[in-house]
Amino acid sequence: MSSMKSAILQSQNNLLRGLKSTSTTGLWIALILGLAVCSPCAVASGPAGTAKIQGGNLRIEFDNHLRSRVVARFDKMETVMGPFTASETVTTADKLWTEFLQTSQRHERTKDSFGEGERLTVQGKMGTLTKTVSVTVYDDFPAMAFFDVQYTNTGTSKLAIKSWTNNAYTVNAQRGVRGPVFWSYQSGSYEKRPNWVLPLHTKFRQDNYQGMNADDYGGGTPVIDVWRRDVGIAVGHVEPRPKLVSLPVSMPDPAHARVGIRFTKDASLNPGESFHTFRTFVAIHQGDYFRALLDYRRFMMKQGFQMATAPSDAFGAIWCAWGYGRTVQPQQVYGSLPTARRLGFTWVTLDDGWQNNVGDWQLDPKKFPNGDADIKALVDRIHQEGFKAQLWWSPLSAVPNSELLRDHSDYELLNRDGSTRKVSWWNSYYLCPADRRVVEYHKALVRKILVDWGFDGLKLDGQDMNGVPACYNPAHHHAQPEESVEALPDFFKAIYDTAQSVKPGTLVEFCPCGTAFSFFTMPHFNMSVASDPKGSFQVRSKAKTLKALMGDDVPFFGDHVELSDGANDFASTVGVGGVVGTQFVIPSLVAKRSRSDLTPSREKQFEKWLRIYREKMLSRGQYLGQLYDIGFDAPETHAIRKNQVMYYAFFAKQWKGPVELRGLEDRNYTVVDYVTGKSLGTVSGHSAHLPIEFNEHLLLEVRPK
Repeated sequence: MSSMKSAILQSQNNLLRGLKSTSTTGLWIALILGLAVCSPCAVASGPAGTAKIQGGNLRIEFDNHLRSRVVARFDKMETVMGPFTASETVTTADKLWTEFLQTSQRHERTKDSFGEGERLTVQGKMGTLTKTVSVTVYDDFPAMAFFDVQYTNTGTSKLAIKSWTNNAYTVNAQRGVRGPVFWSYQSGSYEKRPNWVLPLHTKFRQDNYQGMNADDYGGGTPVIDVWRRDVGIAVGHVEPRPKLVSLPVSMPDPAHARVGIRFTKDASLNPGESFHTFRTFVAIHQGDYFRALLDYRRFMMKQGFQMATAPSDAFGAIWCAWGYGRTVQPQQVYGSLPTARRLGFTWVTLDDGWQNNVGDWQLDPKKFPNGDADIKALVDRIHQEGFKAQLWWSPLSAVPNSELLRDHSDYELLNRDGSTRKVSWWNSYYLCPADRRVVEYHKALVRKILVDWGFDGLKLDGQDMNGVPACYNPAHHHAQPEESVEALPDFFKAIYDTAQSVKPGTLVEFCPCGTAFSFFTMPHFNMSVASDPKGSFQVRSKAKTLKALMGDDVPFFGDHVELSDGANDFASTVGVGGVVGTQFVIPSLVAKRSRSDLTPSREKQFEKWLRIYREKMLSRGQYLGQLYDIGFDAPETHAIRKNQVMYYAFFAKQWKGPVELRGLEDRNYTVVDYVTGKSLGTVSGHSAHLPIEFNEHLLLEVRPK
């Protein structure tokens, strides 16, 4: 058995090494997401001999052509999510292989590093290709089913493999639902920076390719989710490294949505050879996508993914000098410190503009004519005023005329045709994270920033940090071009580990500029951020996503309040348990007016919200993301438990009516609007419903009597 397994794995490795990149096209989307489904009678009842495996909350059923469907099992009810579909398929040069006649099935009890569980193995044959699907449901993950799929060429001719698809399902809409019938979590990174959480509409389609979707926008977390009011479904992969898969979501008509996982690459499968797809999963849940992401993180933790530890001062409010822009002058920073101190900020961030260029990362001689002595003096002053000091930095890029690229042009990440890859915002070129010399160069910069200059934290910034293209630079001697993609988490691990080794407790903030955050990088920073939100909903929905994937111990920074609705929505950050921050400027220190000006009225507003933030410190509470559905529950609600007190944040343009206070114990509670201090009476936790009326937001503290 062990020799057979070794042979299979070797065949898989040979296959992957021989693959050639191909572009994603509408043809593949049509082929894979438009898979044939069985007749309506098959939806109602499976064919004789149906192979099944089930856990506490789901069942997977296969018909006699190895088409499958998912059944959710909650509250003593079973919900068929959709019809039998050709869920695991492979595409060759001239054929889409979907109809594998079942030849065998085997059930067994299993135990491995992920725990104990049940395993179903089914096998089928279509022409000269044999498919083997192994589905495992672990006792500790009763709502997830993990798929291992193998294809074997049993013919006498070579097969030209183009792509494979796993967990391609059609999801039926729930009947009688008004408004959107589906909401979704989308995990692709795009230049337009769309919402990660959104309702689906007819004809919607998004590929969620985990590679580059623009010149410098790519990467993500390999999970997508579509849910109805009653139940939802998520699919993804659980490989320990980033993979260039797509996770397409579509809504072809008003009654259905489609999901799947697709990997597109050219390969040659010789007679007798086999290959495995990546290990993938399907999960079901009630409520919104939070539960599925939580389960995904729990499973990945069993593969060693542990989130970083944040220092206690990481939860302090942040003032950032970015309001002054790239032309920021040291005197503007000095002039802002007294106000920042009076308002109660803890951190001061020197943002983009301190450097001579992107790549060399030397001090701008016009701003710091005495070099290191000047930047040390600035940091010392920040410390003397009682702050921690953080420095903005954008790793992995360098401008063409930098000394770095003049002396080390072989550090560059190169495209297949030998051209450089551009990072748009800074008009820079990508450096290759898989090159050891690039890693060592960045580690040296970390030591200089933290030790020589004395900063206490790093703000890592740039849309290019979330994903990188495949690298074809011959000077790097990559075994395969995708080494750069898979090495990116290791690159940031080197930065994080270096920071903690030279200055334990360093705050490392990771801001990938609107991209969808790569889960594989998450263990290597200790502050997430709303990352250039396009409004308050993005602040809140990103908070929910990142708290599911990273937990409550890693602070979530709501980013500068100037990026929220009205440039003043502190409530969205406070209400979801985020760290508050701003890029305010002192009007007397700038020549041009902007939305960042700290006018007298804004200063009073800042004083109020900073006081609320310090008093409640909900960023140190437990975010209860499973209590409310961010899509279907109205008004939009977020809940936090801190000690025995519950905090609720309601959001709507306008609302008048009852709301349910979920998560309370069977006892009486007092309810207070903690922004105004107004009492709203008493509720019983057994059935806590409260009539409320508000515009924009309402934040409540519910304290046991």
